[in-house]
Amino acid sequence: MSDETQHTAPERSNSTPKADTRFALLRFGGEVTLKSPATRRRFNKRLMKNLKDAVKANGIVATIERDHDRVYVEAQSQGDLEQLANCFGIQSISLVERRAWRSIDDLVAHALALYKEDVRGKSFALRVRRVGSRNDILLRSQETARVIGAALDEHAAKVDLDNPDVEIHLEIMPDWVYFFSEKIPGPGGLPVGVEGSAISLVSGGFDSAVASWLMLKRGVALDYVFCNMGGREHQLGVLHVMKQITDQWSYGLRPHLHSIDFDHVTRDLREKGEPRYWQILLKRLFLRTAEMIAAERSAKAIITGDAVGQVSSQTLQNIAVISQSVTTPVLRPLVGFNKDEIIAIARKIGTEKYSKDVIEYCAMVPSKPATSAKLEVILKEEARLDPELLAQAVAERSVLDLRAFDLGAADTPKLEAHAIKEGTLVIDLRSAAAYKGWHYPGALHLNFNEALRAFPHFDKSKDYVLYCEFGLKSAHLAELMTGESMRATHFGQGLKDLVKYAKGQGVATPEGWS
Repeated sequence: MSDETQHTAPERSNSTPKADTRFALLRFGGEVTLKSPATRRRFNKRLMKNLKDAVKANGIVATIERDHDRVYVEAQSQGDLEQLANCFGIQSISLVERRAWRSIDDLVAHALALYKEDVRGKSFALRVRRVGSRNDILLRSQETARVIGAALDEHAAKVDLDNPDVEIHLEIMPDWVYFFSEKIPGPGGLPVGVEGSAISLVSGGFDSAVASWLMLKRGVALDYVFCNMGGREHQLGVLHVMKQITDQWSYGLRPHLHSIDFDHVTRDLREKGEPRYWQILLKRLFLRTAEMIAAERSAKAIITGDAVGQVSSQTLQNIAVISQSVTTPVLRPLVGFNKDEIIAIARKIGTEKYSKDVIEYCAMVPSKPATSAKLEVILKEEARLDPELLAQAVAERSVLDLRAFDLGAADTPKLEAHAIKEGTLVIDLRSAAAYKGWHYPGALHLNFNEALRAFPHFDKSKDYVLYCEFGLKSAHLAELMTGESMRATHFGQGLKDLVKYAKGQGVATPEGWS
């Protein structure tokens, strides 16, 4: 959408609004309005940026204006306007009728034209407030309500201020009056991005998704880290959950999912670690992974979905031991939540339907886990592990732009490759470190994000076979290339399929790969 369709100003719009126009009135959260003037300006600026991104992301053609601590949006449908209710920092949205006024007689005439039929035979209440400088609005709210209420009362059953059938609101400004009768609740909180950035550990389950949402609500921008122990299907499940968080709740951000293949790390842990301590050791490895990526991204905290006592690794003693694996602050927004409360939030934000289908990895859950581990014991257990495996896994991680990633392309069987014919150009979309460790003979390396930018310039006379870790990035790129009339396929199960094919062709592969 072009910038010309969005009209904003620091305080009041310089455009001349149309009278008799239907708008959405977006009210800032109460916390925003209580900040100092300088902080409020910064928060409001960020909220406007996020709103513009919401408008663009949803393909809405809209005019946006700001006046005092309110935003007015003119759009083509109510459905368009309600999409904006997912912007953090918005307390509520109302569909409003805007009218010009000069006298109280104008206000009475507008009220009758809009609500005379709505109140007929019903009880009603009238709520009037002035917005802006009182010196510019000579009317008093109570007197105005009395005069307009008397005019409407001639058509209504009665006035009922406590439990009315119809509730009418007027917000009076120096030149305009806004009428509305209902409020759509927004999420409240703070505009995303005003409180810096953090790394959220995610698994696709209810807890990590809700924990991430709660931190977004507090204005924290997030990138996500997924330590993958369940292969392609687990990653696909996580992507469904994180796409919901990204596409519906992360306006103003460009979050990335850092997917780390934990296969060699967990294999080392199973071989060398005492089973009853597996979960504690694993959670410490998760935090170290997140801390490495937080350092790269200049993130200030790590977010987890832990709730005290929910599972054996989340006893207070074990949480204390796990937390000491890193120096970066670890925030646990769900620490006092019950599971049913968490699932209720997941349902509200749209992740429940995806999280319930994610089967989390269970091969590292011992029959008798430690519930009160001692730090000195865990440190001895940890000393047996190979720290280089974690560093290598992080270096070889897959990074996905969640806003750009197309989940629909991940399940496209017609694009799957089963062989590599002579003359085919093979492209490895993994990290440079993973490519250096092993790649199919003759394969070219191209970073996935670079490939997304470069593929329109590829030679259309050639055949292409793509591969990545789990077949998700390669599926996305293969579909895009096919849409540009290129002959592109990919190994649907990623490296697993490719290695199997390579072995069948007599190609040497790293020991232990299957």
